[in-house]
Amino acid sequence: MAIRDGTIESEGVMKQQRERGRKIRTAVVGATGYTGVELIRLLIGHPGVEITALTSESYVDLPIGEVFPSVSGLLEITCEKFDPPEIAKVADLIFLALPHKTAMAVAVELLPLGKKVIDLSADFRLRDPDVYRRWYGVDHVAPKLLREAVYGLPEVYRRQLAAARLAAVPGCYPTAALLGLLPLVKREVIDPDSVVIDAISGASGAGRKPELPLHFSELEGNFKAYNVASHRHTPEIEQELSRWLGREALVTFTPHLASAVRGILATITATLVTSKAVEELLALYRDQYEHEPFVRVLREGRFPETKHVCGSNFCDIGLAVDQRTRRCIVVVAIDNLVKGASGQAIQAMNVMFGLDEKTGLQAPPLFP
Repeated sequence: MAIRDGTIESEGVMKQQRERGRKIRTAVVGATGYTGVELIRLLIGHPGVEITALTSESYVDLPIGEVFPSVSGLLEITCEKFDPPEIAKVADLIFLALPHKTAMAVAVELLPLGKKVIDLSADFRLRDPDVYRRWYGVDHVAPKLLREAVYGLPEVYRRQLAAARLAAVPGCYPTAALLGLLPLVKREVIDPDSVVIDAISGASGAGRKPELPLHFSELEGNFKAYNVASHRHTPEIEQELSRWLGREALVTFTPHLASAVRGILATITATLVTSKAVEELLALYRDQYEHEPFVRVLREGRFPETKHVCGSNFCDIGLAVDQRTRRCIVVVAIDNLVKGASGQAIQAMNVMFGLDEKTGLQAPPLFP
């Protein structure tokens, strides 16, 4: 069942409306950050969606085409201040492209109005409010919603997403790490206590707000580790691994910042329980992801590159085995703004509204 405008409506009725040609009315709250404008870019090309509202505190009353000339002539909507009742009048689904610690209060206002919400921040990813407080430094304003929110990784939680009213889009680093680890953990071929994740991100992963380390003269030509042993995506990775294992999981995760705009490249190493050939492990990955439209398992000897997924919702995975140390090496590439954020949000939306999961996301990567 679904609730809309204060009344209960069956999923069957919603399906009939879609079959009659009615599009999903969507709003983007926080439309002028990187994930917000990426949502707009992708939603413009989605045949089942109508963008009905955009909010921005910084660009109120400005047409979105003036804020982002890249969408000029493609979308004629003016940015407005966030007003929950007004947004609820014109949207069936609201994307929250807001900073961490801000989105949770907005979701609390929207959900009672009978709307579905997809949050791109970290505010509903962690199930334990104590863990959220520890890593984000504030109390969660809606701890009960943490138990309701569905972790928006369709490759794992597709069935739960289909019935969800609140989805929490995974972080970019966890998306790469978890998709890279899933077959190994599910088939129990690695020692889960041996997992080490080294991942590199482009600068857009830090958001649009200017900060000194992201200035061109600081970033260009540089490559550095940051938030070593303290990155906020660590508990997210551990939470999901713990759910799969049925016991507490701990990982070593080190993020790096590269002199690039987009992309994540994650290198994951783990000790094999028994000796395995590369082809045996690739067979596990092919079996796990055989029916997943956005996960591409590369042949032996090939490894992912960020250029090969740029602008797309694809996740590319390559494998190697170091027989000398009996360790498996998994390399994963995604676009942090697409599969790592906005594209994954749209993939989750498609599942939530019963659409073909690939709708609006089938464009190939940009190259070069």
